[in-house]
Amino acid sequence: MGHLKTTNIIILLCIAVSLFSWFINPKMASRFFVFRAADFFRGEVWTPVTALFVHANLVHLIGNMIFLYVFGNTMEDALGAKEMATAFFVGGVCSFIFSVPFYGLDVSMVGASAAIFTLTATVMLIKPLKFSWLFLMPLGLVAILYFLYNLLAVYYMTQGAVSYAGHAIGFLIGVPFGIAWSRRKWVMNLLITILLLILYVVLTFTIEHFFGLLR
Repeated sequence: MGHLKTTNIIILLCIAVSLFSWFINPKMASRFFVFRAADFFRGEVWTPVTALFVHANLVHLIGNMIFLYVFGNTMEDALGAKEMATAFFVGGVCSFIFSVPFYGLDVSMVGASAAIFTLTATVMLIKPLKFSWLFLMPLGLVAILYFLYNLLAVYYMTQGAVSYAGHAIGFLIGVPFGIAWSRRKWVMNLLITILLLILYVVLTFTIEHFFGLLR
């Protein structure tokens, strides 16, 4: 029987800590697990780590775990558990801290989203053509589409509970990891990703135009 992958251990921890924060002791989780910049600068320096495992609701948890399962395991298989965990935790912690100018000192932040975006950028630069049957497209295309979506949300100052700026920051943090671990293939892999994006846009507009003619 094989050992449990680090990615899947992180997934189980996210599920366990989220359930604890929802049903067992919400007050404790809110006080000690959630990242708030004001508390962090007052000495609660562990919260950028604990907040990675807390999720706001079931939809938030499921969505993040799907992405973490696909991108985390892809990266772990390609590079190793140490590299995947390094990118995940560095990206997640730094994204919380670097998001403070966008959201202020008193906003509560939770979730692994930004850390996962770090993984998506890394995978984009090492395995852009890895096909995901879950997303029905190559992972490089998944990564760039979600990054562009979040950039647009930041540009248009989309309001709500989603940290679009944090996601974009997490992605950008992943780029140096991808460059360092791509074995000098990152330029080619980036060009492949851009080509996939162009083909996706052309195909999307072609299909829309075709069905428009049928109406």
